[in-house]
Amino acid sequence: MKKLLLALAVTAGTLVFAQEKAKSSSSPIAFGVKAGLNIAQVSSNDSEAKAGFYGGVFANIPVASSFSVQPEVLYNGLGAKSSYNSDVKLNLDYISVPVMLQYNLIPKLYVEAGPQFGFLINAKIKGNGATVDVKDNHKGFDFGVGLGAGYYFTPNIGVNARFTAGISDVVKNHTGSAIRNNAFQVGLAYKFK
Repeated sequence: MKKLLLALAVTAGTLVFAQEKAKSSSSPIAFGVKAGLNIAQVSSNDSEAKAGFYGGVFANIPVASSFSVQPEVLYNGLGAKSSYNSDVKLNLDYISVPVMLQYNLIPKLYVEAGPQFGFLINAKIKGNGATVDVKDNHKGFDFGVGLGAGYYFTPNIGVNARFTAGISDVVKNHTGSAIRNNAFQVGLAYKFK
């Protein structure tokens, strides 16, 4: 609960700070939606990447002529599949809250970096006709760092790609090397203007 409050406080603080900065900027705050494909894997020797989905909303808040802050709230389908049996998959569903600092290299092209806070909503192993709930074996909070880029073809429609590297161990009472979520995302974004 403390981690959830911390993530919400950081996001709210960023929004308040950025909104004050945006008032003095000529560019207004833009809201939008985004969705796309996750190629996710956990950092374990017996796992391989699996495809998933992400989607949600964002606010793009200009803080200077070339800089903006973009907090997002996303559904994020992460996990992995077994390297021994590709029919066995670990599905980890999160509500993710990335807070990205974006820099426009040119008006339509940006690069971004920032933290991502994840809140586990579901964890299941599926395969061989069975489904097992393993949420009690996983931590409810995940922390990672994202690095990405995007391009807007029009003022409203753009593409983006991001790699998020997990920092925290996602498995409870784990004694070996940390198991972290890693994901490459590629998708579309739409800004309402």
